[in-house]
Amino acid sequence: MPITVHEFENARPRLLSVAHRMLGSSHDAQDAVQTAWLRATAARPTLSPIENPTSWLTTVTARVCLDELRARRRRHEAPLFADAVPAAELAADEALLRTEDVSRALMVLLGRLTPPQRVAYVLHDLFSTPFGQIAEVLGGTVASAKKHASRARRCLAPTRPGAEEGGRSTTGRISGSWRPS
Repeated sequence: MPITVHEFENARPRLLSVAHRMLGSSHDAQDAVQTAWLRATAARPTLSPIENPTSWLTTVTARVCLDELRARRRRHEAPLFADAVPAAELAADEALLRTEDVSRALMVLLGRLTPPQRVAYVLHDLFSTPFGQIAEVLGGTVASAKKHASRARRCLAPTRPGAEEGGRSTTGRISGSWRPS
């Protein structure tokens, strides 16, 4: 049995929130959710009905977002800075960010992640999606989904002042032991 319009409308706020956090734009999020709905309506009825339409739609939306993030990377798209966006559109995006308690800073930080890391982080850490479902979305194993989320957390973790990559500080000390420079 296909997903009904009522089930889709009930899931729509969650889908928009997931897509917005992954893609960083309300317009792109609306496009992704619309694409997910089109895929849901085009899906052939299977022998068994969809047990959890919200979960199924979230998975489809995450896959659409992952495809979009990968396409952006292939096209070498640069981020659109706030001064290049018309004020009315920026205000609409900012209002959406405020109502969903997501700051512009988080969107900038999420931009540092690879598409699979971003999907794993958003679905698991922000929406508590189990790694089994994330692995399905990413087309990999549970272990790889956990690794993507772990790498995302490491990338987003605040660094200590004076620390550089690899545990080396600017003072020439490595992991608490002194070595000559």
